[in-house]
Amino acid sequence: MFKVQSLAMKKYKTGLVLSGGGTRGFAHLGVIAALFEQGIKPDVISGTSAGAIAGAFIAAGKSPHEILETFKKGSFFNFTKLQIPRDGLMKLDGLKEIIQKKIHFENIEDLNIPFYVAVSNLNTGLVEYRNSGPIGITVLASSSIPILFAPVILGDNSFVDGGLLDNIPVEPIKNDCKKIIVSNISPINHKEKMKNLVQITTRTFYMSVNANLDRVRKHAQIYIEPEGIDEYDILSRSHADELFELGYNSTIKVLQQT
Repeated sequence: MFKVQSLAMKKYKTGLVLSGGGTRGFAHLGVIAALFEQGIKPDVISGTSAGAIAGAFIAAGKSPHEILETFKKGSFFNFTKLQIPRDGLMKLDGLKEIIQKKIHFENIEDLNIPFYVAVSNLNTGLVEYRNSGPIGITVLASSSIPILFAPVILGDNSFVDGGLLDNIPVEPIKNDCKKIIVSNISPINHKEKMKNLVQITTRTFYMSVNANLDRVRKHAQIYIEPEGIDEYDILSRSHADELFELGYNSTIKVLQQT
C-alpha cells in the first residue's frame, strides 16, 4: 500500500535517460521512435553528450525521423572546426549553430518537455545537471569529449562532456518518475584492437564512465542497450540509418519482453 501511495506522489509518469556515445546517438532516435510507436512518450528527459543532443530536439517537439535527417546531412566534420591543439583538437561550433537554427527555443526551461543536461565542470570537478539556461551552448558543453574537443565556457567556469562524470544521468530524475527508461549506447565489451588515437581516446573515456552502471540499472524499469552498438565508431555518420534501425529493433524486443 505504501508503495502505491509513493508512486502516486511522483511528479512524472515516465522519465527518459539518454547516455552519451557520439554518433551512436542515431540509435537513441530509433529507440525513441519505437517508444513513440508504442504510445510511450516521456514527461521528462535527462541526457548527456549525444543523449543531450537527441534529448534537446525531442524536448523541442521534433520527431526522431526529422532529427535523423537533420544530422545525416554532411560528414561529422561539417559540425566541427579543426584548430591548433591548445585545449582540444577540434571545436564543435557547428553543432551549436545547427541547434540554434533548428530548435526555436532559446532556453532549456522553455522547451515543451522538462529537460536536464549533464555537464562536467572542470573547475570544480563536479557534474552539474542543468534544466535552465541557453540550450545551444549547454548542449555543446555536454558534448565536448575531453582532448578531442575544446572545453566550453559557461559563466566563470570551463565545462566538458557530461559523460566524464555521469554518462547515464538518471540522478536528476530518479526520485521524480514512476517509470524510468534508459537508453545506453556506450557499453564496454571486449575489443580486440583500437585502430587510431581517436579510438584509443574515446575507449579510455568510456571505460571510466561506465562504473555506475549497476546503480543506474536499479533505477531503470526499462533498460535498453542495443546489441552490437559498441562495434560502431563514435565519430562516423556513415551508419546513421543502420544505427537508427538497431535502436528501434532493440527497443521493440525489450518492450515485448517486459
